[in-house]
Amino acid sequence: MTSTILAVIERAPQWVRHDLESRDSAIRARAEETLAAMIAAALQDTQKQLPA
Repeated sequence: MTSTILAVIERAPQWVRHDLESRDSAIRARAEETLAAMIAAALQDTQKQLPA
């Protein structure tokens, strides 16, 4: 699971990385929500690939 999350963070778009550092809470929240969705999708894909 950690490797999946790390892979998502490594491939996060530059705008997400930039907006995570924003002082504006609305901009930062948008980036956090985007990153959370990316991580959730990657974890879901990982679960689908596990043998049944």
